[in-house]
Amino acid sequence: MRTALLLLFLLALAAVPGSLLPQRNINPLRVELYLNDHPTLGPVLDRLSGFDVFAAPWFAAIYLLLFISLIGCLSSRIRWHARALFTAPPKAPARPGRLPGGSSWTSPLPPDEATALARGVLRGRRFRASAAPPDARRPDGSPDHSVAAEKGYLRETGNLVFHVALVGLLAAVGFGSWFGYSGTTLVVSGDGFANTLISYDQFSGGKLVNTAKLQPFSLTLDRFQASYQPNGEPADFRANVSYAPDLDTPTRPATIRVNHPLVLDDAKIYLIGHGYAPHFVLRDAKGRVVWQNNVPCTPRDGMFTSTCTVKIPDAGLAPVGTRHEPQQLAFSGVFTPTTRLDPTRGYVSIFPAATAPGLTITGFVGNLHLDEGVPQNVYTVDTRDMKQIALTGPAGADRTAQVLAPDNPRQRTLTGLPGGLSLEVDSVAEFATFQVKADPAKREALVFAVLIIVGLIASLRVRRRRVWVRAHPAPAGGSVIEIGGLSRSHGDGFATELADLTTRVRAATEPTEPTTPREPGAGATAAGTAQASTAQASTEQASTEQADEPATGKQEH
Repeated sequence: MRTALLLLFLLALAAVPGSLLPQRNINPLRVELYLNDHPTLGPVLDRLSGFDVFAAPWFAAIYLLLFISLIGCLSSRIRWHARALFTAPPKAPARPGRLPGGSSWTSPLPPDEATALARGVLRGRRFRASAAPPDARRPDGSPDHSVAAEKGYLRETGNLVFHVALVGLLAAVGFGSWFGYSGTTLVVSGDGFANTLISYDQFSGGKLVNTAKLQPFSLTLDRFQASYQPNGEPADFRANVSYAPDLDTPTRPATIRVNHPLVLDDAKIYLIGHGYAPHFVLRDAKGRVVWQNNVPCTPRDGMFTSTCTVKIPDAGLAPVGTRHEPQQLAFSGVFTPTTRLDPTRGYVSIFPAATAPGLTITGFVGNLHLDEGVPQNVYTVDTRDMKQIALTGPAGADRTAQVLAPDNPRQRTLTGLPGGLSLEVDSVAEFATFQVKADPAKREALVFAVLIIVGLIASLRVRRRRVWVRAHPAPAGGSVIEIGGLSRSHGDGFATELADLTTRVRAATEPTEPTTPREPGAGATAAGTAQASTAQASTEQASTEQADEPATGKQEH
């Protein structure tokens, strides 16, 4: 158990980086942004799986060791508990009336009848009661007329249910990681995607996932709506979509909000991010469209100041030099949704909504190295073999940077590009980032999570307690009956329960005399019972030894 607790602590500790660092399977844009902002620390964390914590080998090692440790711990405890359920409670001590809260009285019934009635009363109160066999003898050779009763085994049962359900939850999470998958995709308003591997910007699947047989649904982002408070804090985000659950089903409308995903069988589609995607149009000297596209920009702050990177590999420019280096265009800019000119910081955004969009942009021409098969970061421009070009636009001619206003037709076009090309930013669309997560074991995980709560409540609320009744033959006929008990957990409320049991057993055995205390401080009065119960939990072992005879002193421990 100590090993399991240590591993559980290590698992919680290992999960901390997953909440502090951006994770690739949740938001790859933030991961790329973190790597750009931390060029030294970022690669080190990436090699240590800091951006894929829950898929890291070291996290899986702790997870599997915890799983094995819990199984080894539970196997012995389950066997012990199963034997205890079918084993009679410990035999009654010689003088149970000497226990804290114990009492005794005389009854006109013979000892065997009195103990039989006491056993019935205890069973009626849902105690697991066992009477001594008729031929049972005490160490002195006299007949043994006693009843041993126990209650509260549900406490240990609840404890075992909690731990077994914990193992089941870990197993469900493990199977979910083997058969489940997660993918993120960025969708501009008006576009859509299908649930195929090629549609995802980032995809991670379990070892047993067949990517050729993913659930065949499709989704189109009809409109993205964002509302903000006057201070710029977000108020609500919602994506109005049209989706088809499978190939032969007509599309249906739906709204996806934060923490309100679209559920399609085992898959859920979450809304995890959004931003702006200006629409760029490249024209040749005759005004014909050479290239156009919506380019998503990466948000940098709460006011959605965003960085934009535009790469145009096929601009129609002729290669140059003896090596025929391709001439490709690239633009880098900063998009501001609500643009204002700050005297010290330049153009900034003062509100996240696109009420006055602006784009500060610079241009480059040269070889982007996009045709060499080497992966590149789509959010940065490799300017090793490129040179900056002078731009003509709203700020004047031959400037290294221009500020475009997409909402103003006279201030949204760049000219003076190589080959007589011109670039226009004619509109701004919004995009949404969706995460598709499929977990086929989520229902089982929910069942085990509920069982964990039920088992925990039972283990915390149920009390283990034992009650003993013993009858001795009285000199004048009948019998002297003694009753006592102990609580094996905490004593709160047990004194009251024992007093109630004493009253019921005494009424069943038809007592003829008032209760007589056997020892000072152990009387049957209500005041004595309440006073004795306060020291019950701390003196359980000592009280048992005091109440028993030497020959039976090892019966309760």
